[in-house]
Amino acid sequence: MEDINASEMQGKLGTVRIANEVVSIIAGMAATEIPGIAGMSGGIGGGIAQMLGRKNLSKGVKVEVGEKEAAVDLYVITYYGVRIADVAAQVQQAVKKAIEDMTGLAVVEVNVHVQGVVFSKDEVPEENEEEVSAS
Repeated sequence: MEDINASEMQGKLGTVRIANEVVSIIAGMAATEIPGIAGMSGGIGGGIAQMLGRKNLSKGVKVEVGEKEAAVDLYVITYYGVRIADVAAQVQQAVKKAIEDMTGLAVVEVNVHVQGVVFSKDEVPEENEEEVSAS
């Protein structure tokens, strides 16, 4: 029997489309598994960054998915005291690897936007909001 790679099979059997939401969830899960990441951010409004729980893994993630490539923007909150540049680099590598391994898409960029800092791992933001100064 002849070996057939995935892209050849795809052409013979039809197409496979991966929804943006699927790529967003993969990216959010990979990002939150990195030590130093407190959570995903729902954005900043009026100087407040909303920290989202693990149930909202696709929130705080924006993706552009093409037929063969994907680009990702992540909005995260880090813990105080971590080296933000190092944590962001780990997030970029983990997200790229997870998306490429699970979907076969080539990840062309992973942009990490740090939206806030949590001062304690035990700190539970009131109503899932953490104040940060807007810049």
